[in-house]
Amino acid sequence: MDIRDHIRSIPDFPKPGINFYDISTLLAEPDAWQVTMGRMAKVVGPYAPDVLVGVESRGFLVAAPLALKLGCGFVMARKSGKLPGATERYEYQLEYGSDVVEIQKDMIAPGQRVVVLDDLMATGGTAAAVCELAHRMGGEVVAVACIIELTFLNGRDRLDVPFHTVVQYAS
Repeated sequence: MDIRDHIRSIPDFPKPGINFYDISTLLAEPDAWQVTMGRMAKVVGPYAPDVLVGVESRGFLVAAPLALKLGCGFVMARKSGKLPGATERYEYQLEYGSDVVEIQKDMIAPGQRVVVLDDLMATGGTAAAVCELAHRMGGEVVAVACIIELTFLNGRDRLDVPFHTVVQYAS
């Protein structure tokens, strides 16, 4: 099955010149979603993760069912101020400004094997930031995986761990 057949492309969203790859259509097709999660399980499972960290918000849709399938924990990485209780935070630079990601303090124990998941890899800044945050919390980040990779943005080059994807777009 070609997963690309189930991903909708929306031109000029959220602004002119951007081609948005929408996984809503993939999520709505049970067979395609099942195949996608199976392919993700094949690449993530061998890393024997203790926890999967999903990046807000579509990364939650990938990480939560995959954690269930693999029998490991699921942890949310969110923007600042979205998580209750004490959090660890990491501020990182974007092309124009900065952003913050947070994880609740007690969600990653020292030495736990961590895989970071999102729906899409673009420039790699957020994935790299979440990896750094999990590492600072004592986790051993062993891989990053996404459904979609925009290869022309070279996001994987910002990572110092193995990266896996199901679908690649060259433009």
